[in-house]
Amino acid sequence: MSVDLDHTPRCLLVSDRSSFLHEKNRINSQVEQLNFNYKVSLLLPECGSTPSHLDSMLNNFSTFYLIRKLPIYELLDKRFLETAVYQGCVYGLSYRTRIDEDICVALMPNGHLCLSLDKDSFQVLGVEGKASRFSHRTKSRYVVSVDMTESSMVPGGRGYLRLLTGLKSRLPLKSDFLLSHHPGGGASLQALLSRYDWSEHKPEVSTHALTCLSCPTQLTSIPPNFDPHSFLEWLGAVDADISCENSSCSFLSSLACPEPKTMLSQALRVSVCGLLLPQDILRLIQEIRCYLDQPQLQSWVALTVHGFVDSPVSWGGREHGALRGGENFYTLLMGEDHTYHLHLVTGAHDTCPP
Repeated sequence: MSVDLDHTPRCLLVSDRSSFLHEKNRINSQVEQLNFNYKVSLLLPECGSTPSHLDSMLNNFSTFYLIRKLPIYELLDKRFLETAVYQGCVYGLSYRTRIDEDICVALMPNGHLCLSLDKDSFQVLGVEGKASRFSHRTKSRYVVSVDMTESSMVPGGRGYLRLLTGLKSRLPLKSDFLLSHHPGGGASLQALLSRYDWSEHKPEVSTHALTCLSCPTQLTSIPPNFDPHSFLEWLGAVDADISCENSSCSFLSSLACPEPKTMLSQALRVSVCGLLLPQDILRLIQEIRCYLDQPQLQSWVALTVHGFVDSPVSWGGREHGALRGGENFYTLLMGEDHTYHLHLVTGAHDTCPP
């Protein structure tokens, strides 16, 4: 076996413990700082079917659009800027591009356009940028970040024309592109959608019932009686449908549920996949809090949000690196007394979560 396979890559983990009732809790700001999310997973203990109000919330996540072979210079279209970028929050991401070797593009809700380029493409584009902080001495990748709301980027401005010329003439990039808008939705994007081949998509919801699930005890205790790494490993195994029984006859997994543990008679695993907006995730968190206010056998719910592995930006719009795994996710463990444990994780080649 390769030496590199003997251990998992190092990751960065930041943990926080607080209460939703605390006026200085940072849940809203932390959720909003991860802009590009592709999956939300819920684990509901002692639950056999999705509660109606949660099911309604999960099936009402914002729709998103896939535009095929979109010329990137179209993101600078004057009408698109006026009806979408300047009017709310646009979430745009190049689709099926790989951050370690392809050109990746993101349009962030604050109006910043970010391009992650290889060295040759960067030199051809001819726009100011900086070397990727993850390319080390080789300087093989560069990042161009432009604030489309700045005065120099107003259509007809000097900076605007320079970028438009670069993307239209010198480096005519095209990519399949995911796009969503809050709060206007598809109506705000019609200026762009009307000119290209596009399709509308609803986030996909799936559920899976679990029985006889080993689970760490006292998950929401203060102080916590579990190691965050072990807890996240266990939760990831549950989400991936990997046994944590660590049976002597099993050659597939040596994972074990953290001690002390208990046995849940049943649990429900729910996931939503697509281009998921932070605003919808915040609404889901509020619905889960309402769910926890009701009398029930268990007193916690775990929510995990996964960012796109190949997004050029991660926490707070900072550069995202993917030389190893490209992880950027967070897990929110919520208790019935309004307390929570928040674990924010990125790969080793990434900026530290907030």
